[in-house]
Amino acid sequence: MKLNEIKDNEGSTKNRKRLGRGIGSGSGKTGGRGVKGQKARSGVAINGFEGGQMPIYRRLPKRGFNNIFASEFVVVSLGRIQAAVDAKKLDASKTVDAAALKAAGVIRRAKDGVRVLADGELKAKVSLEVAGASKSAMEKIEKAGGSIKLLAAAAE
Repeated sequence: MKLNEIKDNEGSTKNRKRLGRGIGSGSGKTGGRGVKGQKARSGVAINGFEGGQMPIYRRLPKRGFNNIFASEFVVVSLGRIQAAVDAKKLDASKTVDAAALKAAGVIRRAKDGVRVLADGELKAKVSLEVAGASKSAMEKIEKAGGSIKLLAAAAE
């Protein structure tokens, strides 16, 4: 393959439709805009306008807020960890932390830390170092003979 042989797949790009170039072109006169009126003109921005009636976004009350300081954890289930151990992507003999989970492809990025949930079964004896875990997940890990160490959240 040479640089001058590279081209797009067939049908992946379409030519732009030239509007308003005479009635004979099939897309002339109104240029696909219907007929006259505000929407046929350029510079129209009337989304959410309800003809002078109080719009719905102003009729409904405001509720809640977004906490900008909230920690966002990546959720990992025990079943997912077990699958990674079975596939020999995670080494159960070493401590499993966010970096190990990322290297194994279990998580994409660590965000503010990893939180383990009790979905699925855990047979492997693993020692985890994570930001958080549910009570039932902790019980399952200790029942399988493993250990879990909870870290302070990375955001703090």
